[in-house]
Amino acid sequence: MMLKKGLIQIYTGEGKGKTTAAFGLALRAAGNSFKVAIFQFLKAEGNITGELALAEKFKNVKIFRNDQTHPMFSKKVKMEELKKNAELLFAEAKETIMSGKYDLVVLDEINNCMFGGLVSIDEVLKVLKEKPAEVELILTGRSVPQEIIKEANLVTEMLAIKHPYEKGVEARKGIEY
Repeated sequence: MMLKKGLIQIYTGEGKGKTTAAFGLALRAAGNSFKVAIFQFLKAEGNITGELALAEKFKNVKIFRNDQTHPMFSKKVKMEELKKNAELLFAEAKETIMSGKYDLVVLDEINNCMFGGLVSIDEVLKVLKEKPAEVELILTGRSVPQEIIKEANLVTEMLAIKHPYEKGVEARKGIEY
């Protein structure tokens, strides 16, 4: 293990940059020979993102994806199916964290999953409290529950002041994904 004391970090808020910050940290860790696992819970289905392409270049980075977006963004996805798949992915994430085989684990959009009832807050809390001491854990997404904030060592809130989406600019490949 690369760290003696792994911390719990949260990137939350209504602003852009939560996943970007987590991937920046993952890239830094990978460049320093950390073993990195990234779990993406609510990413657009089928989209090959820049972060996926970059992670493939590192032997010490593994990405696990639900590969489904929220039903509000796609009529193809049913809430029951999304919940089942989020629970399955979280079970795999829990096993990965507890194995201690990875130095850094990112749970991308897990906060949204807890807020939306896709993943149990109590189950996530249990993982936070029982994780191996050397594992650094990153949680991203809006609407992080207060119980989770209390367990964290670092919480950064991204504040939306202005966003190009407000003027009709859609997500751009290489910038937003």
